[in-house]
Amino acid sequence: MLHKYSFEKPAFMSVVEKICLFTGLMTLIAMVFCHLLNYQVPGFWIFTLILLSFSIAGFSWSKYRNATSGMLNHGIRFSSLTNRGWMSILTTVSITVFYILLYWRPEYLGYHPEGNYGFVSWFDPLSMFLKNQTASQWFVYGVFYTAAILLFGIRFILKYQHAPNQVIRTISVMFFQLFFAFLIPEFMLRMNLPYSDLKNMWPLNYSFFDHWNLASLQSNGWIGTCILWIGLSMIFIISPLLTYFFGKRWYCSWVCGCGGLAETAGDPFRHLSDKSEKAWKLEQLLISSILLFVILMTAGVLYTFRTGQPELFGVSTAALRKSYGFFIGAAFSGVIGVGFYPLLGSRVWCRFGCPMAALLGIQQKLFSRFRITTNGGQCISCGNCSTYCEMGIDVRSYAQKGQNIVRASCVGCGICATVCPRGVLKLENGSLDIFHRLPSGNPNRTN
Repeated sequence: MLHKYSFEKPAFMSVVEKICLFTGLMTLIAMVFCHLLNYQVPGFWIFTLILLSFSIAGFSWSKYRNATSGMLNHGIRFSSLTNRGWMSILTTVSITVFYILLYWRPEYLGYHPEGNYGFVSWFDPLSMFLKNQTASQWFVYGVFYTAAILLFGIRFILKYQHAPNQVIRTISVMFFQLFFAFLIPEFMLRMNLPYSDLKNMWPLNYSFFDHWNLASLQSNGWIGTCILWIGLSMIFIISPLLTYFFGKRWYCSWVCGCGGLAETAGDPFRHLSDKSEKAWKLEQLLISSILLFVILMTAGVLYTFRTGQPELFGVSTAALRKSYGFFIGAAFSGVIGVGFYPLLGSRVWCRFGCPMAALLGIQQKLFSRFRITTNGGQCISCGNCSTYCEMGIDVRSYAQKGQNIVRASCVGCGICATVCPRGVLKLENGSLDIFHRLPSGNPNRTN
């Protein structure tokens, strides 16, 4: 097994990698100019996606096709893209601008209810085929989101091809994103049924209890009723049971689209997560506050739905819902959660903001069979496990002490075990022993 513990300066890219990188960059630049010039060519979206697919898949194949088992750092500390250099800043700005336009100024992307133009209009044919409607900015976003998980998922599989667990769970998130999050909901619209991503449950799907959604489900007969009951079962039965047996990893690392994008497209940035005590305290404050926020907001929305009263304790429930949608649902989860991958790491949203991760984490910490066991006698303190933990957990400190890792923030991705050169770490679903678990490093920590 080949392991590189030092951060070596990477070799020059191969000819294939240079061609693929150049092709991808030129395609993106061409898309921007064609949009600004309102350039209309039939099938242009197919052409651009093929070129982007070729560049990502080709680059990944060239770089990782002969990858050996073990962790190769690939010069991450020397790359401007993965070490907070000018390329990472440029990437962050580009993604952030795209998200801002997507959420608040879609007309600049070419979306118009009476007829699209430019960028959004390129996807009208695909949208008409899937749901018999012209494309919206959200449809275009869904196409790129799904394509990113699929293409960077291929990269992830090639990189970790010697780790069966990583390959299988990546195929899982690719499957759920393609079918449950994209194709099935779009086909449901074509059949005049409620748009529903059945795997996306409350509180991550904070609009589930909105008046418009409940009314839509109630007006769609037995199908709407089934979707409603499936959603409720996911919240109160299915999710608690699966978390009891497998921890939050069943959702955060195998099903969730947010986690899927973080694991695939965000993989090159996982080492950027802050492991400091200050970051941990901020994590505790933010994620707990957001979970409380969504609970109060949902309670207010349900109160208004049942009583027709617009205020609860003098607070407008509509304003509460709007505030959550703007600050958390859009600004945090989208603009910061994805746009800041190159600066803050790949799980910014999952770690600091996701109420679903917070809720599952409470159960994982207090009432779940999942844990990561350690064999401290084999640990050589190389630090790979802590470096590549995208949730900012100092895994090495547990391994050095031989302590089991039972943390609410752990998403169970298993990368720490994959990159360990000595087999010190192991993901297990043992018997429930919540009253006998060892303290988790800092005795005051509960995440």
